[in-house]
Amino acid sequence: MTDASITSSSYSTYNQPEFDDYFELLKPRVMSLVIFTASVGLFVAPNGVHPILAFASILFIAIGAGASGALNMWWDADIDSVMKRTSERPIPGGRVSPSEARNLGLWLSVFSVGMLAITANFLSAALLAFTIFFYAVVYTMWLKRWTPQNIVIGGAAGAFPPMIGWVAATGGVSVESVLMFALIFMWTPPHFWALALFMNDDYSKAGVPMLTVTHGKKSTRLHILIYSVLLAPLAMSLAFTEIGGPIYFLTALGLNGWFLLGAYRLFNSSEINAALQKYSREKTFFFFSIFYLFAHFMALLIEAFVDFKVINWPVFF
Repeated sequence: MTDASITSSSYSTYNQPEFDDYFELLKPRVMSLVIFTASVGLFVAPNGVHPILAFASILFIAIGAGASGALNMWWDADIDSVMKRTSERPIPGGRVSPSEARNLGLWLSVFSVGMLAITANFLSAALLAFTIFFYAVVYTMWLKRWTPQNIVIGGAAGAFPPMIGWVAATGGVSVESVLMFALIFMWTPPHFWALALFMNDDYSKAGVPMLTVTHGKKSTRLHILIYSVLLAPLAMSLAFTEIGGPIYFLTALGLNGWFLLGAYRLFNSSEINAALQKYSREKTFFFFSIFYLFAHFMALLIEAFVDFKVINWPVFF
């Protein structure tokens, strides 16, 4: 895609952008989840971290996430313009030009990676650089438009923040950081496939080969169930690491029980009934999945800050 390829009349001319328009390019909702998971990765790491280092690391990780969001909106402007859910974003809405979004994304990428290297360490900066590249280039420019496995592979980009936070605090990768990465990585497909079940027309209209478009909704429901089954033991395994414990264990047990039940109900739902109910079950599962991820990481944070000791709590990892 090039700037010249963006021909929609809705954004052929531009008004003077406001701060809110530039901020929207950074995908603040996605950024908020990145900030939270990166913060958990940083604060649950052993040995503690200086408050100034913590603040700086989280800030630059967030800016890096925003940079990749801006690059994503630049490249996907043609898709966004035909999808109802995204048609009012800054570029298709005619408030920011594609070149402005691209330049903002590039400058923020360089700034965030450079500053994280200076304030934390080079490994965390390298991981941040790879994450931006993976999301903006591998996922946005390649996977999203070419394969129904776009979310499966591309989900790695959203899974890196807690690992980056951990590395910023410790200087190295560990089993705990890998498992936090794996939790988000395996959570991503059922989360976005649930969205695709009730936004399928948008994806189809835009030519995005989501699983619902290429393999149908029944197959997608089966995939959601399979990935939910695979997700549960990954989520539970964190309870038996140095950062886990009984609070996390009980939280994860309840959450994964509900998640599996929701996935099973989706699998047993017929398309006719789902449409008649305006995809209420699919929407409920989608929004619960957001709470699911938040609650897992909140439980890890509580384990780190609450002195709750149980004799001989098993640690296997």
